[in-house]
Amino acid sequence: MAEQAVVRKNEKVGLVVSTKMAKTIVVEVTRRVSHPLYKRIVSKRKKFYAHDEQGLARTGDMVRIIEHRPLSKLKRWTLGEVIRKAADTAAAEEAQKAL
Repeated sequence: MAEQAVVRKNEKVGLVVSTKMAKTIVVEVTRRVSHPLYKRIVSKRKKFYAHDEQGLARTGDMVRIIEHRPLSKLKRWTLGEVIRKAADTAAAEEAQKAL
């Protein structure tokens, strides 16, 4: 019997910095690395374009993105889950529901 290989997709956690495109979010992932020469801890950040089909994420949310096949020139990630909602976004949604 042939065994199936379990494929673990790469995941990253970051902050949503833009939701201005249709079904696309921009996620900024920050990581702390040691400088090779000076041995100081340096923060590095990179932006990833991720697919958000339902439009769940808002600017300021903490999200998990999962590696995916290329969807466009820049999009190679999809939204996995919203870990933490932004404080101002949550207040705005509650006010909208009250109306």
